[in-house]
Amino acid sequence: MVRELLPCLAMILVQFGFAGMNLISKLALDSGMNPFVLVAYRQIFAALTMSPFAYFRERRTRPRVTLRILCQIFLSSIFGAAMNQFLFLLGLKYSTPTIASALGNLLPAITFIIAVPFGLERVGIKRRSGQAKVLGTILCVGGAMLMSLYKGRLINTMESSIHWRYAETMQQRDSSSESNLFLGPLLLVGSCISWALWFIIQCGVIGICVEHNISGWSLKSHIRLITALYGGAVGSLSICIMTWCIEKRGPLYVAMFNPLVLVIVAVMGWAILSEKLYVGSALGSALIVVGLYAVLWGKEKEMDQKA
Repeated sequence: MVRELLPCLAMILVQFGFAGMNLISKLALDSGMNPFVLVAYRQIFAALTMSPFAYFRERRTRPRVTLRILCQIFLSSIFGAAMNQFLFLLGLKYSTPTIASALGNLLPAITFIIAVPFGLERVGIKRRSGQAKVLGTILCVGGAMLMSLYKGRLINTMESSIHWRYAETMQQRDSSSESNLFLGPLLLVGSCISWALWFIIQCGVIGICVEHNISGWSLKSHIRLITALYGGAVGSLSICIMTWCIEKRGPLYVAMFNPLVLVIVAVMGWAILSEKLYVGSALGSALIVVGLYAVLWGKEKEMDQKA
């Protein structure tokens, strides 16, 4: 019984880990930390965290590193680690953790859109599975556009009794983070597009090219150090846990937990950061989540038909 519940418990733990990463990353950015520097540090600490595991588990089984594999790693690094995380953190700087978490659910729909021209996905519009994927994609894109173009009125919520005053101080130091609620979601959508094109290395060189001032690399601020360590260690371990869950239950099972991080971030953002929620963000988030599950349902039915 416990072994059957282990993947579920692991995925819930992963979503809490991602939620915490979104929240503290927002605080680090509000403190003035350059997003490019944060990504570079995250990759350094991730490498330090994962290298011992990789060495002791795979030193006898790793494949021979060829030029083709190096090129694949390079391209995966550009789109998966560098561009994806840079765009995500820039989008987070100009929006909120809740909006960032909501737009992250666009990934399956964007991957579907990109995969169709390359023949990696079939639309199959005459089948219910294909119709569900198309409808889900339209809902996801519509939700993203709604969040980007329509703010709406403020949804009244009671004040949190555990609001973190440190967060309020950081937000006041960087008032520009709320000055462009269109640019933020746009960059986050760009992050999803990059992530759909995929994963790992090469951030230190880009960070040095963008941030020349040595003070910009300082980790004297506690929130910057904690964010870099947390993002590198917890982020990389979360990916490993997700990989294990995919092996045990499949990719659709793992993807179904994605909206949970939105709920966790929304609650924690309200409680700790005193984050405000607007009608446009709420409606857009709902459309994206419904669209996500429509795409996943369609994909599952398609896999059942092939089996």
